[in-house]
Amino acid sequence: MDVKKRIEKLRNLMKENKIDAYIIPSFDAHQSEYVADHWKCRQWISGFTGSAGTVVITLDDAGLWTDGRYYIQAEKQLEGSGIRLFKMADIGVPSYTEWLKNTLKEGSTVGFDGSVFSVDLFKGMEKAFKSKNINIKIEKDLIDEIWKDRPEIPKELVFLHGIKYAGKSRVEKLNKVRANMSTKGANYYLLTSLDDIAWLLNIRGNDVPNNPVVISNVVVGEDKCYLFVEGSKVTHDIRLELENDGIEIKGYNEIYKILNQLTIDDSVIFDVNKTSISMYNSINTDTTKIEEPNITTDLKAIKNEVEIENLRNCQVSDGLAMVKFIKWLKESVNKEKITEISAQEMLESFRRQQDLFVEPSFDTIAGYKDHAAMMHYKANKETQYTIKDEGFFLVDSGGQYFNGTTDTTRTITLGKLTEEEKMDFTLVLKGHIALSSVKFLEGATGSSLDVLARQPIWEYGLDYKCGTGHGVGFFLNVHEGPQGFRKEPNSVKLEKGMVITNEPGIYKEGKHGVRTENIMLVVEEEKTEFGQFMSFEAITYCPIDLDAIDKDMLTDKEKLWLNDYHKMVYKRLSPYLDEEHKAWLKKETREI
Repeated sequence: MDVKKRIEKLRNLMKENKIDAYIIPSFDAHQSEYVADHWKCRQWISGFTGSAGTVVITLDDAGLWTDGRYYIQAEKQLEGSGIRLFKMADIGVPSYTEWLKNTLKEGSTVGFDGSVFSVDLFKGMEKAFKSKNINIKIEKDLIDEIWKDRPEIPKELVFLHGIKYAGKSRVEKLNKVRANMSTKGANYYLLTSLDDIAWLLNIRGNDVPNNPVVISNVVVGEDKCYLFVEGSKVTHDIRLELENDGIEIKGYNEIYKILNQLTIDDSVIFDVNKTSISMYNSINTDTTKIEEPNITTDLKAIKNEVEIENLRNCQVSDGLAMVKFIKWLKESVNKEKITEISAQEMLESFRRQQDLFVEPSFDTIAGYKDHAAMMHYKANKETQYTIKDEGFFLVDSGGQYFNGTTDTTRTITLGKLTEEEKMDFTLVLKGHIALSSVKFLEGATGSSLDVLARQPIWEYGLDYKCGTGHGVGFFLNVHEGPQGFRKEPNSVKLEKGMVITNEPGIYKEGKHGVRTENIMLVVEEEKTEFGQFMSFEAITYCPIDLDAIDKDMLTDKEKLWLNDYHKMVYKRLSPYLDEEHKAWLKKETREI
């Protein structure tokens, strides 16, 4: 069944249910960014495979709203589907809520599956629709009725993440959460986001590709913690260990009953951005509801000393894999046939040779030439390029290890470059160095520093339609809040122990894409009468391609940063390399 037929079937169901517009978001029942196949409803109905986007189907129109990372990809994948692209980051483009309000007649009905829509989104929509008396129906999952071979919710086994990696026990973490609950006047805490649950209970799973999480929910009480999960996923030994730490295991869907049984004397804290409207509606109406960001999100953003030491070791392993891959690619490109897919498979094979490796941390972005202009390009057999000894090959990849999560992007020179390619590579490097080398006063946010990476690029009238960096989980989701480098204002302070990526880029449709990405650790510098100063420590150990740099565009200070970075990379990696790879790395990290 092609996209047009699927939309036709959906519209027929909409008519039967007296629904004038139906919304299909990217989320699962836990508001996850990356979801199990069971929840890939937006992809199924539209054919668009990006990780972010919302489809709206009316009886005579259809649209996809997505951000700047996916404009080029979405245009290609939506072609011929009858679904229009709304570039949501562009000025003057209405949100899908605004578009529906302007498009639908008064008294119309909008529908969606309430289990995949957050409380915050629902309330915002309810407020926006009020003036036109637009009704909202959240009870029907219409996609489920027409997606006949829809995959089941995963039932992979839960496994434990040991304290030698995590640094703190689940009991310590629960005690911190309960102390926080107490200050906010709550005796229950509802937690539905999968990475927060995995971090809190020191458990991991295989339910979502590249994200070692467990499909589950949690309710933390003052003296008991309930884990709601499919029972067959928990082995006898793991069940005993969790129970010994005061965690009672209940069926996945039993949470609705527990929430409904709360009383007028109870108060429950939850995150409106992470809790579905269906879950919210199951809470006893007499129970006091306290709307706050997830307690665990802030706690897990600050990595403890054990995690930090593990992360450095993890990055050494990942750097070794990257060095072996880059050397192989540069030396083999004109000797054998290499495609985008075979290149990414080779990179994964090098990672699999490393201790404690589990799986990739996201689908590898391996784009040659103009494919790299699509920020989140994913190669397939029909469209992949064969790589030649010319131009750029961009690879954005990472690994999930028991001792950390990695995310590295390198733009690799494979042969002769144009002046434009070298200029763009150097501008991206200048932005990367500016952000890497900044010294800032405690209290600064990612949005206050984002401009540093963009300024060298802006000088040439260029920009990139995405953020400059994101937090990274610890053997968890590669995208983790609350910190991030973005143009949009945010109030999250960059604190000691946070990790965050630095990844400016330039993307020119039909030509090339350039990105250089490291993970950085927030560290303290000196404290003076003016306050505590902070800086970043690069903890990604991988050479930056010197053959792509226009050295005349770099200042002496920028050259010094690059030389010092490369010295560190060589010092960290060379003890674990054979003589051949060590000699190659020495050349790639030479001073300029």
